Order: sequence, then structure tokens, then C-alpha cells
Amino acid sequence: MTALSSQPGARTGAGSTSAIPRDLADEEVDEWLESWEGLVNERGTLRASEIMEALRRRASTHSVSQPKVTTTDYVNTIPADQEPEYPGDERIERKYRKWLRWNAAMLVHRAQRPEISVGGHISTYAGAATLYEIGFNNFFRGQDHPGGGDQVFFQGHASPGMYSRAFLEGRLSAEQLDGFRQEASKAPNGLSSYPHPRLMPEFWQFPTVSMGLGPINAIYQAQMNRYLHNRGIKDTADQRVWAFLGDGEMDEPESRGALQLAANEGLDNLTFVVNCNLQRLDGPVRGNGKIVQELEAVFTGAGWNVIKVLWGREWDSLLAADRTGELVRIMNETLDGDYQTFKAESGGFIRDNFFGRSPVTKGLVEHLSDDQIWNLKRGGHDYHKVYAAYQHAVNTAGKPTVVLVQTVKGYGLGTSFESRNATHQMKKFTAADIKVFRDRMDIPITDKVIDEDPYAVPYYHPGFESEEIEYMLEKRRELGGFLPNRKPERSRATLPAVSDKAFSQTKKGSGQQQAATTMAFVRLLKDLMREKGIGQRIVPIIPDEARTFGIDAFFPTAKIYNPNGQNYLAVDRELFLSYKEAASGQLLHVGINEAGAAAGFTAAGSAYSTHGEPMIPIYVFYSMFGFQRTGDAFWAAADQMTRGFIIGATAGRTTLTGEGLQHADGHSPVLAATNPAMRIYDPAFGYEIGHIMRDGLHRMYGEHDLGDDARNVMYYITVYNEPMLQPPEPEDVDVDGILRGIHRVAEATLGSGPKAQLLASGVAVPWALEARSILAQEWGIDAAVWSVTSWAELRRDALACEAEKLENFEAEPRVPYVSQRLGAEPGPIVATSDFESTQPDLLRPFLKQDFATLGADGFGFSDTRAAARRHFKIDAHSMVVRTLQLLADRGEIERWVPVEAAKRYRLNDVNAGTSGAAGGDS
Repeated sequence: MTALSSQPGARTGAGSTSAIPRDLADEEVDEWLESWEGLVNERGTLRASEIMEALRRRASTHSVSQPKVTTTDYVNTIPADQEPEYPGDERIERKYRKWLRWNAAMLVHRAQRPEISVGGHISTYAGAATLYEIGFNNFFRGQDHPGGGDQVFFQGHASPGMYSRAFLEGRLSAEQLDGFRQEASKAPNGLSSYPHPRLMPEFWQFPTVSMGLGPINAIYQAQMNRYLHNRGIKDTADQRVWAFLGDGEMDEPESRGALQLAANEGLDNLTFVVNCNLQRLDGPVRGNGKIVQELEAVFTGAGWNVIKVLWGREWDSLLAADRTGELVRIMNETLDGDYQTFKAESGGFIRDNFFGRSPVTKGLVEHLSDDQIWNLKRGGHDYHKVYAAYQHAVNTAGKPTVVLVQTVKGYGLGTSFESRNATHQMKKFTAADIKVFRDRMDIPITDKVIDEDPYAVPYYHPGFESEEIEYMLEKRRELGGFLPNRKPERSRATLPAVSDKAFSQTKKGSGQQQAATTMAFVRLLKDLMREKGIGQRIVPIIPDEARTFGIDAFFPTAKIYNPNGQNYLAVDRELFLSYKEAASGQLLHVGINEAGAAAGFTAAGSAYSTHGEPMIPIYVFYSMFGFQRTGDAFWAAADQMTRGFIIGATAGRTTLTGEGLQHADGHSPVLAATNPAMRIYDPAFGYEIGHIMRDGLHRMYGEHDLGDDARNVMYYITVYNEPMLQPPEPEDVDVDGILRGIHRVAEATLGSGPKAQLLASGVAVPWALEARSILAQEWGIDAAVWSVTSWAELRRDALACEAEKLENFEAEPRVPYVSQRLGAEPGPIVATSDFESTQPDLLRPFLKQDFATLGADGFGFSDTRAAARRHFKIDAHSMVVRTLQLLADRGEIERWVPVEAAKRYRLNDVNAGTSGAAGGDS
């Protein structure tokens, strides 16, 4: 007999529920147990549960100690006698489920022919097919359902199964299946590897294969459903969110990090289905433990309803015959690594190494053959067990539900695949494997066809007149249409144009009062929220820093969203800006939780598609904690074609003075520029912000025919906390330049002498203006100043021009916008910002002038703004000296001039810096 772990000490806290030890010969206890058995046998498990709960409550009133239970025995949560009758025709469903498995496997296998070999995953869907089919046939409501339809987050690696189902439904052709992972070469018949809405905008709704994002996004999607309902925007009472997840995926911090939100808000419209095949990509999830028990404890502690589906119906009679509890004990003590091994071995192996651990359990299976023992199914492959769990989930009120389902990875694919560590990486079959799989799936394909070309084994479709396909289609009609499905027509939903009045404050400037661009933005946001037609559709999102950004002014009026309202006496209730929560609140205040804020942003920004309700999320946060911390979430948001504004507040490496290294943002716009869906702006003045946001609202929801690519964008806008005089909007303001990335804010005025062009963005524009004055007054240099509202947009335009030369090589090449504006301007260019030098350097290749970049490279630190800027040599005097150096290099001034200037300004002395105001909240 192979030695497998069986000792109780190997349980590591993941075994059976703890119990108070007792004397085995205690007759009084035996009498109570006998009475209890009688209750269960005569009245059933439901009545027994009611009695247990009554006893528990009475024990509490008498201060009787009770065991602290976070895990239950390793058995199904729902007793066999409480399972509802399965409402479908299991014979028919089992038949086409085999076709689904076959087509899903062949889709991946056919894509592995030697000249293609694009990869794919066979085993995930094979093991999870039942989990999906119970949903498709009984629970998942399509978007045409009267209640609005469900949102289903499909497990990314199971995508071949969804394509396979769409093929049987007639939504995808065999030619399209053969385009799997060949989206360009087989266009327009290519299929994306995983759920990618941007790549298949009429099919997928949610991107899920960046593991860990599916769980948190599903939670915030369920919250958004309730948010829309509680605010009176849409009745979502009949809609449910389903998230299909892997047990290995649950190790991601995002998978577990927001569980308490779902419980706190009572999101009983949310169901997680965790496919516990006990394997991750390279091996067991918990070889020395029990992942199901671990997850049960986590979800129970977080306040969720937990349902375990571990064993198929064949085990019911064995468990009923187990009067001693030995079978349950062995189930509790067996480790996941062993459970995986059992399904890769034979029935005789299981008899010896599982049931053979106790004479009692060995006797329980004496009447079973080895084949019958091997065919004792895991719960996730049993229609009755999975249906009972889902039915219980949808009928649970007041809390979210997680269904922990034990399956076998690669189920039905044959011994080469089932439960093997390498099964996740296995992409193709041998001819012998195909024949075994064909026989298991009852597919009418001959050996001759397989042997002729194992990479061309056909898909199977019985025809739409077949009983099975008619049944499948009728099930979907009853439930409101096909899934997954995305309605492209919803992308063209529009909102009323914003009135000029909403932007009037940004045009006026701040007069004699200093105001940071953060304050200018907040004032604009306040006016937008008052605007008829769009105000109620704005969703401000703040991660516990509303007071830092001045958004606490919204607390008393817009209020903070909390489905439970505010049931406590607020400590600051007497203050004008007191903290106020309401079920109809508009602000999503997510706490110290950037990942959750990004998920909430995604749910709100895609509501135009998921609900047909255009919403405008405006997420305001410390800029350092955006693309550095949650860049993956924003990438998924781009895939989901999310729309909205991302406001990187307290931006810049030297602006947030006291906070130090990890708060000093010198690179977020650079990181943001790697996301193709982002339009990145670094405005200097309030009126620039106004035009940028107006443009964004028009692109997302305005009346235009620019197409979905123009609508499906997110705007990343940096704002600063440094107070300054906000200038009024010039009468001849260059709006087109602001939106395209550059406009001139100060002309060259001397008329004679050497020329220069000073480029700056954001908070750096004031010190560029200061440098212009110094150059003119002290050195006779005539400089113009340009506000670069977007280095990234200018670069994208220039790169697009270069790409067009290759695509339209006979056409007259288009001149980049940055070259149009600066190409003929005299003198060298000095460019700076409060970010690393990479940002302004984006423009260097497209300009012919001598070009110098000043950047805040390296780590930030705590100091005054002026000292930090002098340290990084990005301040006004550094711009002056660098301009003089370039002019000297060109021979336009003497070489001693920049040397003299550097000495005069004590350029290497951080205490000599003067660029930057004090003050501003951090």
C-alpha cells in the first residue's frame, strides 16, 4: 500500500470541527445522542437544524460555552433530504454537455496544429462544465429578461467552453472556432483567448483572466447594482451577479480583500462559485492542507453564507450508512494532495488508500467494484448537488453566498489529463487520447477520421432540429436570451450637453485669492453635480481622503452612499460639513481601499453597457496610488470599455511637501500613458481642466459620430495641492491646443536677441513663467512659455503620423501637431514638469530644435517645495541656466554666461531655491 498522509496531526487546522472531549463510556451522553439520531431520522435534517439553533440560543442565555466554529465537516452543506427536485431533463442536458466538452477541447486542440500552436486551456472547462450548465439551464438571466438580466463573471481559462456553447446555439460558426487566438490572421472570424470585451464587443461583458480582479470587480458590480437601485436610477432588484473563480485564484489579495464589503452591505444579489479542483497552474493549491476548509473559514468570518458541494449523490448512501462517523473523519483528515492523487489513480487504489484507512470504511465499500469506487463523483459533477446549492444561494436573504464546489480538473478527458499537475499546460491530444475522449463523450466520429489528421478532428453539432438543441435554446429563451452577451447599441447612449454655466467658475480664475488646481477641479465638480441631465449620473469615488481634496463639502448635500443609512449619532453632527451617510447617497466613499475604488470605478463606468444607464464615475485619489498600485485594474477597466475620469490629486514629486518618498508621485502620467484607453492630461490652470472635462463628457456621451473607440475612453487628469493665483481664461484661448496637448500661455515679447521656448506642464508652468521673466530681465533672452497639457497625447499623435506613413505610403504624410506648433519656433527648447524626465522627453524625437529635459528623477523626499525643486534642478533658475547653456552651445551667447548664472543663483544649493509656494493640505 502506498503511504499517504492519514495522521490527524497533518490536518494543520483544516480538518473536522473541534468538539469538547468526553468519556466514551458516558451513558447520559449516549442517551442524548440516541435521542438526537431519532429526531434526525423521524423529522429530517431541517427540523434538526431548527432544534439545534434553539438550543444554541438557550445555551447562550445561560452562559454555556460553545465551540467556536469557523469550519464544518468535510461534507456537503445541504443534506440529501433537503435537496430540491431537479427541474430539468438531466438525460438531455447530460447529452449536450458532452458535446460542449468535446467542442471546447477540439477548439483548443485544433489551434495546436504545428503551423499555428497558439495555446489554450482544455482542462479548466472540462472540470467546470456542470457548474456552468446548471447556471445556463436554470439560473443565469439574459439581458432580455424582464428583470434586467444577470451579470456573470466567467472564469477566464474556461472561455473555450463558452465558445463551444455559442457554437451549439448558432452564435458562432466552426470557422470562428478555428480562429481561436488568431484575431488578426483570421479576421473577422478570430476569437480572443479569454473574456475580452474590447476585442469581442458583442460577446464578452467582463474581463476576468487577470486573476483576482474578477472577485473584487464582481463585489463592486453587485454594489453598483444596489447603488443604482437605491438612488432611483434603475430597478435592479431582480438582478444577480455570479462570479466563477478558481481556488488557486483565491490566493490573490484582491480575491479576499473586499469580502467584508459584500457582507457589510448585505449583498444577497451576489454569488461566488469557487471551482475547487484543488489545483493551481503548477500543482496543488494546498497539498498539505484543505483549501475548501480554509476558504470556508475565511468567508464565514467575513460574514458570508457558505455552501459546500463536495460529494456526488453516489456518496449519499455511504454517508447514511456511516453510523460511527469514520467516513467523515477520514474525509476531514485526508489532505488535498491525496484527493488529487486519488482521481489520477484507480478504484482499487482508492479502496486501499482512502477507504482502507479504517476497517469500518473499508467495510462500507465491500459491495462496490473498483470501477464503482472510481466513479464516486465529486460534488461539482453532480447536477442535483450543484442545483441545490445554487437554489439555496438565490433564496438566501441578507448576505452574499459562496458555493465551494469540489471538482476534478480535466474531468472526462482521460487519464492523461485528469487531476494531473501539468494538465493546465496541456494543450493537445494524441490520436489515442482523442479516441478515448470520443468514446466517453459519445461523439459519432470514426477512427478513420481521427487517424487521417488528428489536428483536423471535426467539431460536433447534431443540427438545430435535434431535440437537445431545441431544448437548450428554449431554456435560454425562458431565461431572457444568450450569455455571455454584450449589446453594442448601448454604447451609443447619449446624455445632454453640459451648459456653459457649469464651466463659468473655471473660466473666471481665482482673482486675488490663491487656489490649487485641486480646488478648481472640486468647484467644477460641484457645478457639474448640479447640472440637469447629468448631475445625478455623476459618481464621485473617494478612498477615505475627501477632506484632503476638499470634497467633504459634498457630505451634507450629496451624502455618502450606505445602503443601511446612518444609524448612529455622528460625532460631528453640529458641524456644517458633517459626515452624512444615506441609502440614496451619491458619493462612493470606499475607505482606505484603492483596489476597491478602481473596481467601483469600473462598475460605474461600464453601467452604460451592463445596465443601459450611462454613469460618470469621477475617482479622486492620491496620484501616487493610482497606476503604480492599481494599474492592472485600470487595464481591465480599459478592456471592459469603462468610461470616466480618474483624478490624480496631490500630484507631482515635489508638490506634496511633507509626505516623503512613497507619496511623492513622479511617474503616474508616464505609467498611465501605457494604457491605450487613457487620455492623460497634466493641466496647469482651472480653465484648462474645464475644457478637458467638457471634452471628455462629449466624447463619452455626446452627440457625435466618432465611433465607439472615441467613446470608450478614460481621462487621467493630474491636479495639485499647491496654491497659486488661477488666471482667468484668455479671450483668445486656444481650446484646440489645450485638448490636443499644447498651447502658448506667454509670447516672446522682446522682439530682438536670442530666442528660446520653455515647455512646462501642471504646477511647473508658474516657474516656467518665472524663468521667462528672469531670462528677459537679467540676460536679454526672449522666451515664450507653452503649457503642455498632455505630453502623452502629443506623442501619440506623432507616433500615429509615423504609423500612417507605413499604412498609406503613397499619401502625403501628415505633420504631427507638436511639430505644427513648435517646428518653426526659434531657439532651443527646455522642457520641465514635476515628474520624471521621461515625461517631457516623450516629445524629443519629433522636434528639430536643441532639446533639454529637466525632470524629478529618482525617489522623492520630505522638504520644502523650493528646496526639493532645486535639488532635482527643475525650478525656474535651473530652467534659466539650462536655456543659457543651450544658447551658448549654439554660439548665440558667450560661454561664461551660463557659468556666471549658475554661480549667481547658487544652483547646487538647495537652500537657494525659490520656486514654489508654501501651504496646501497634504
